[in-house]
Amino acid sequence: MKKIIFMGTPQFAAEILQGLLEHASYQVIAVVTQPDRPVGRKRVLTQSPVKQLALAHDIPLYQPERISRSEELEELINLDADIIVTAAYGQFIPTRLINSTPHTAINVHASLLPKYRGAAPIHYAIWKGDHETGISIIYMTKEMDAGDILAQRSCVIESDETVGGLFEKLAIIGRELLLDTLFKLFANEITAVEQDVSQVVFSPSITKEQEQLNWHESAHQVDCHVRAFNPFPSTYTVLGDLRIKVWAGAPMVYEPSPEDQAAEPGTILAYKRKHLIVKCGHHSYYGIREWQESGKKRLSLEDYFKGNDLAQLAGQVFASPQVEEEEAHES
Repeated sequence: MKKIIFMGTPQFAAEILQGLLEHASYQVIAVVTQPDRPVGRKRVLTQSPVKQLALAHDIPLYQPERISRSEELEELINLDADIIVTAAYGQFIPTRLINSTPHTAINVHASLLPKYRGAAPIHYAIWKGDHETGISIIYMTKEMDAGDILAQRSCVIESDETVGGLFEKLAIIGRELLLDTLFKLFANEITAVEQDVSQVVFSPSITKEQEQLNWHESAHQVDCHVRAFNPFPSTYTVLGDLRIKVWAGAPMVYEPSPEDQAAEPGTILAYKRKHLIVKCGHHSYYGIREWQESGKKRLSLEDYFKGNDLAQLAGQVFASPQVEEEEAHES
């Protein structure tokens, strides 16, 4: 039975850990995850999904704030594991730990590397309008997500896919691909392939500023942005002093009046087919289907207009982030 140290934090990683726990050939001898963090408006200290799973299976648990400077590092090195498996752990792994096992360390990464190295590959795949993504199993190195590739498996990104749904789909693919890869790796049946550095694309952590919708973009780009941030971290727009989260919608076919054609991007035009129609860049139109005003509950626009008059909104303009003049110009 091969002994494994598993390192991961979110639900994506927990799904992969579950696969290892269910396999008779592997023994997870330690789990390393991020420290408990405050979550939500009430800032409740919350255990990571990986920690919850480890506790449920009575697996020795480590939660160093920074593993490279922790007392736990020496303990992990001395565990005599056969391999280290990481999945969305959230910290760089010290080289000493990587080299402490016969098969070093491998990482389950949620993209088709070398595209989308970094912390948010699933978000970026939807946000940038990709039609395909997948899972890569790679060797761990000092450089982020730069290790040689052991295996890859792709999947289609559906036109209505959200980041939440794609996380779940890729976690299952990652679990299955990891088990297949470990079997071949221990049997010496895999030849790792070096990444093509000329094709590297990065997907850094999402910032607060990136959550705001830019109505100067096309309706398709707005739709990709909304889906890529649903349910986390979510997108928003600004109407006067009001901040509104946009949860769902779609590009719309809309016949504009001359006044609509002259309107600036972000202008609220009409309520059609249960969608609030908003002018976007490139003379395109996005229909908001579900939103959430500050301090209120999440609503469909159908429910919103049961108690509100469109006249209160028509002609008003959602703000966009500050953009360069040439970016804001419609073609």
